[in-house]
Amino acid sequence: MNRPARTREIIELSESVVDLIAEGRGPLVVMLPSRGRGSEDFDAVAAGIAEAGFRVLRPQPRGAGGSRGPLSGIGLQDLARDIALVIERENAGPAIIAGHAFGSWVARMVATDHPHVVHGIVLMAAASKTYPPGLRAVVEAAGDLERPQAERLEALRSGFFSPGHDPKSWLEGWAPDANRAQAAAVAATPQAVYWQAGDAPLLDLVAENDPFKPPARRNETVEDFGARATVQVIANASHALLPEQPQAVIDAIVGWAQARFQRG
Repeated sequence: MNRPARTREIIELSESVVDLIAEGRGPLVVMLPSRGRGSEDFDAVAAGIAEAGFRVLRPQPRGAGGSRGPLSGIGLQDLARDIALVIERENAGPAIIAGHAFGSWVARMVATDHPHVVHGIVLMAAASKTYPPGLRAVVEAAGDLERPQAERLEALRSGFFSPGHDPKSWLEGWAPDANRAQAAAVAATPQAVYWQAGDAPLLDLVAENDPFKPPARRNETVEDFGARATVQVIANASHALLPEQPQAVIDAIVGWAQARFQRG
């Protein structure tokens, strides 16, 4: 099968400039990467979703790729506004927004502040409401390009990748400016502001071995939101998820998105 052509352009918004990767035709799926990383992480998954008949947009976060905008004095509301404006510019929404880890918080914020652009939210390896505080240090170590490679690899093994999966691919792909800005944005935004995600339907893709969502909390989304939430466990994956089980992620998102758009 021929893959849909992939484009990349720089678009100017009211307060920021967004580096946008796009491919495919059909209903909109917007993909948001995890903290401190660029949306190239979605290359394989985005291609698979586009092949299934969707238009996939990947706006790089501020500070990653060619995306620019204020990086200090901001909250998740500012990052969510960038995404909402990208969707409005496409003039083909509302969209399903799929956020990986930190990206799931931005997705929730979009659904909270801009519900008119959201048809549903996919949470990919999203952390539970609370998780072991020591994991924050693991995230910092993994994305700190000044630390020794061995230390970063150990952080990636313990916090991001399942046993037997090679974490070396994630030594690259970090955007330090985005990492710092996102840490500040989430610190400035109380969890209660975005957690509800408006009234959007939610698909929670839980990685089986994700320390950020241990087994006792796997059903947290359904417990919080009832019938508007669905939980699906992705086997043999941890917090990185995308490089570990790309086809399982594609299948889960495509199946849920097709059902959502068919309902209208």
